Amino acid sequence: MPAFQTAFRHVAIVASLVLLGSLAGCSKPADKPGTGTPTTSMSAPAQSGSKLGDLSEFRAIAADVSALVEKNDLPAAKARIKDLETTWDSAEAGIKPRAASDWHVLDKAIDRALDALRASTPKPNECKAAMGDLLSAFDAMKGKP
Repeated sequence: MPAFQTAFRHVAIVASLVLLGSLAGCSKPADKPGTGTPTTSMSAPAQSGSKLGDLSEFRAIAADVSALVEKNDLPAAKARIKDLETTWDSAEAGIKPRAASDWHVLDKAIDRALDALRASTPKPNECKAAMGDLLSAFDAMKGKP
């Protein structure tokens, strides 16, 4: 076999392996950090017992909102909860199939918090209660492997 055929064959094999390797890594990047979609690693320490995966990024945003509500800074809380809404919605396709009923529990709690903060005249006590319920819902997911 001439040398160029051998070299071509090696190049073809390497190219095929690279292509196959890249295709194997092309699953939906719902878990890619830094893209607005939270990581959902099951090995992360926070929320590691959740059927939905790692919910710590969502909970951290909710905790930020709750702290703003506690300070009675409802306009800032309303702005920050938008981050939770968009992050949660963008991650839906990646996490909802893991445990749809758990996802719905959290989704409804998020909706209640959004409604409370977006009311024409938000009531601090209702906002505090909604945020407390939301944080409790996130915490309840920790022990649901």
